[in-house]
Amino acid sequence: MFIEQPPWLYRLLFPGACWKMPAEEKCVYLTFDDGPIPEMTPWVLDVLDNYGIKATFFCVGDNVRKHPDIFRMIQERGHRVGNHTFNHLQGIRCRTRNYVANTEKADGYIGSGLFRPPHGHMRIHQVLRLRKKYKIIMWDVVTRDYSPHMTANGVLNVVKKYTRNGSIIVFHDSLKAAPRTREALPRALDWLIAEGYRFCLFDFNPD
Repeated sequence: MFIEQPPWLYRLLFPGACWKMPAEEKCVYLTFDDGPIPEMTPWVLDVLDNYGIKATFFCVGDNVRKHPDIFRMIQERGHRVGNHTFNHLQGIRCRTRNYVANTEKADGYIGSGLFRPPHGHMRIHQVLRLRKKYKIIMWDVVTRDYSPHMTANGVLNVVKKYTRNGSIIVFHDSLKAAPRTREALPRALDWLIAEGYRFCLFDFNPD
């Protein structure tokens, strides 16, 4: 449960970050991390188009540099984009100055006020620096589709077990996640729709 739905104690390490959206009605915020890449992102976009669903893609800056056409495709199809650093850096392994600089480098390609830290880890000084410019978006449900120890059924069961009103759900449009995401994503969307959930987009800017 620590990974799929981080406890309150862990959340206190990220002051000002958004872990779940306030919602009384049944809506969720679908997000994808680590793209864009040609092997997965267009497939995800096609699936979302088939369902009429919009999502937020937290993009790695270097992937945007390599695949600008796919990045434009995300935006042209009406989805939101966010910053996921330029080199998919794990904050706790970086000096704050270098981490912020890497994020700013990514911003030159992405141009979004939304930020999500790779691996979900940052130093407190990195949080304090980045929240001045970005709204830090974490998650309420991480599907663990990236894990080779998970199955597609396992990914689906995480969605079923932990999703609630206002949940921020994390999938990945990455090669690592592909074997599970390709099977689990459509099934998860079917379940969410059957349960009456709407799919919402973030509509705030950083403070």
